[in-house]
Amino acid sequence: MNKFWLTLGLAFTLSLSGYTQVSAQDKSQNVWYNVDKEATGIYGVNTEKAHEFLKQKNRKPSSMIVGILDSGVQADHEDLKANMWVNPKEKAGNGKDDDKNGYVDDIHGWSFLGGKDGKNVDGDTLEKTRLYKYVYMPLFEGKDEAQNKANQTAKPAEYADYVAIKKEIQEKLAEANGMLPQIKGMKEALDKGFPAIIKEYGDGLVTEENLGKYNPSEEAMSGMIAFAILPKESWDGKTMTQIYDEISTELKGYVDYLEGQVNYHYNVDFESRGIVGDDYANKREIGYGNNDVEGPDAGHGTHVAGVIAAVRGNNLGIDGIAGNHIQIMSVRTVPNGDERDKDVANAIRYAADNGAKIINMSFGKSHSPEKDLVWEAMKYAEKKGLLLVKAAGNDGDNIDEVVHYPTNFDEKGNKVVEALLTVGASTPDATNLVASFSNYGKKSVDVFAPGTEILSLVPTNKYKEEQGTSMASPITAAVAALVWSHYPKFTAKEVKEIVMDSVNKDAQLTDISVSGGVVDAYKAVQLAEERYKGKK
Repeated sequence: MNKFWLTLGLAFTLSLSGYTQVSAQDKSQNVWYNVDKEATGIYGVNTEKAHEFLKQKNRKPSSMIVGILDSGVQADHEDLKANMWVNPKEKAGNGKDDDKNGYVDDIHGWSFLGGKDGKNVDGDTLEKTRLYKYVYMPLFEGKDEAQNKANQTAKPAEYADYVAIKKEIQEKLAEANGMLPQIKGMKEALDKGFPAIIKEYGDGLVTEENLGKYNPSEEAMSGMIAFAILPKESWDGKTMTQIYDEISTELKGYVDYLEGQVNYHYNVDFESRGIVGDDYANKREIGYGNNDVEGPDAGHGTHVAGVIAAVRGNNLGIDGIAGNHIQIMSVRTVPNGDERDKDVANAIRYAADNGAKIINMSFGKSHSPEKDLVWEAMKYAEKKGLLLVKAAGNDGDNIDEVVHYPTNFDEKGNKVVEALLTVGASTPDATNLVASFSNYGKKSVDVFAPGTEILSLVPTNKYKEEQGTSMASPITAAVAALVWSHYPKFTAKEVKEIVMDSVNKDAQLTDISVSGGVVDAYKAVQLAEERYKGKK
């Protein structure tokens, strides 16, 4: 799983890239990804105008389930719980598989990352670390040196990959272990000094003039380092409490990221298999897991779900793009690390078998040893009439050349399914439209959608700005859901075509995506209305 960070280093750590608390009273009226491009010059998706158009056309929406294959979703979030899918044939808490679908008490979905005993996987290794441990180490680091060299000669591609992965593991661990004590020390200093700063400075807004007059006590001095590092725009006009909350959140996130690399991602000795209790050797196994759809860290999945289906019109947080007739099904698939192909395949099939019409997949990785399982599941979902939407990835790569999984192209370069949209991330800056981190590809990326400074839901009943193609993908899924739920006779492929044919084109995207544009909900529903006339 790509837990996106702009950069590794102090500049990022204190960038305050967007921790935003929202209340009913100060609900954001300028969520940029919803704006009208024609009116503002900003490539938003024109959400409100789309809803107004549908009302004018007297289009009544059909209920639609969107499957969120992710880290988990806070099902009882104040701004989402009314729009969570509830399995109509399952009775909560009775310990029985009432609907005989193979999953006990799956009320809001399912988790393939937990055991029957209720324990859940949080962190996990990267796929390349697993590949190194279970495949390459036995081949190239065995006790028989002669056999090791023979394997090098017999498997040159695998050996080259082994060398690259081993180097990456060593470098990443060294980097993380070097940075971790520094960042922890900085957080400790700020945690020690800022309470005193808040007490001494008071509740007034911080300005450059007032800050210059402030004479901190010795106790407060350790917290003042923040103002020597932060740019003025990060603190000017905020209270000390707000500044501290933002810095503390960023630093904690960076500590968690570095600890994840050390403890899980690149830790060859870590093993999460025993927690789930499935038969790892049986790639066709189903039915394992538990019904905890939130899991230990539902931040990413809740953010993704909120963009699509945060309750509209309740004066809380944000309004989801797709509408209150959309139901979110949480299928927990992605740990803090790389998702496993078996879990992804089962998650796709679970969503398809239990009523989802659209699946959002905001995850990706560099290696996929059982990619055939995923491709089979994608084909299965397409045959059942589903539309799949996936993030392009956050490595700044041309994925026509550098493969990122899951991919929609087989080893011969042929499309696996037609009913899939791959989404890159755009920015609110029309002169610099492509997010610096976004993957791209003239063949492999279908559309772009807003993916920076995206405000949405996070646990527990909070709101936050995040960025990545992980956000661009659900925005596109939401536009597709808005269209399809109001024009239900379309097929998944037709909905995909409408989304792609209605983009706001821009020369910056012409050579790096199929459609050459950013999705637009208003233009999409207009085009849907036009194509729907006479539809049988």
